[in-house]
Amino acid sequence: MSNVNLVESATAMHLVDYTNAAALESVPTRNGFGQGLVEAGKRDRNVVAICADLSESTRMLAFKEACPEQYIEIGVAEQLLVAMAGGLAAVGKIPFIASYAMFNPGRSWEQVRTIMCLNETNVKIAGAHAGVSVGPDGATHQAIEDIAIMRVIPHMTVVVPCDAVQTKKATLALAAMFGPAYLRFAREKSAVVTTEETPFEIGKAQVFREGGDVAIIACGILVYNALMAAAELAKEDGIECRVVNNHTVKPMDEPAIVAAAQTCRAVVTVEEHQVHGGMGSRVAEILAQRYPVPIEFVGVDDRFGESGEPTELIEHYGMGTAAIKATVRRALSRKV
Repeated sequence: MSNVNLVESATAMHLVDYTNAAALESVPTRNGFGQGLVEAGKRDRNVVAICADLSESTRMLAFKEACPEQYIEIGVAEQLLVAMAGGLAAVGKIPFIASYAMFNPGRSWEQVRTIMCLNETNVKIAGAHAGVSVGPDGATHQAIEDIAIMRVIPHMTVVVPCDAVQTKKATLALAAMFGPAYLRFAREKSAVVTTEETPFEIGKAQVFREGGDVAIIACGILVYNALMAAAELAKEDGIECRVVNNHTVKPMDEPAIVAAAQTCRAVVTVEEHQVHGGMGSRVAEILAQRYPVPIEFVGVDDRFGESGEPTELIEHYGMGTAAIKATVRRALSRKV
């Protein structure tokens, strides 16, 4: 694959120059949620925000200040958070409910399953501080099983944006879409690789980099690591990777996944989550049915989180750029 084609792919997606680390902006994805929620609330007074005593951490504070009559604080009561939102949705409101992902949906899964999804209520969960990169808070606060428990529930939409700009777009898109949804985002600063012009549509994966040797299918803040790994592999070994931003875990863009497998004939999935039951598991389910190819998985391998600096934890759990490169080489060696 020529460098011209790689540039054309990035240009078509309106990406920033992610290889220029000095010029790259770093913003927490939670900031994008806060900005999108304020805009959604101003557009539609039926949008309401309910928080479990974490308005600053989840970035609902800006909504509270901008739209005070549309904001409700209930304290630390995650199960009530879902129940109240279900009641408001039943009378035409569009509730966004926020807490740390470990507590909502973690503590409120039964209410999410029954009140939100069984009844198909129009409630949106904002799961903040997801993944190991929440850092020093440790295993009790690091949600690395949440994609698995959300994607298995019927009627649930699961979105994991790649950066702050895309998180804002996802928030607005979910506010306009009817039905239960889970939006997953992080606490720490992460690279912003998209722009206001980058297209976004729920259920439509995006090819951020062209390549024909191995397809890297990633979601969340690790999309940046996948892009950097692909750039370094091209420079070091001449390996050209297709990088897919698979931001919608459910409903997943099956044609895009199959097309990546058909082109590259080997796949690596990358997520800040357990490798069991997460985004990569859904990719494997799709390809097992429609186009079997060798698949390798990057994520947390059946372990709990630990306390530490976010960047250290990403490396410690084998989700850094070097680990992705090693996994790509392993997948490449298995190609038939």
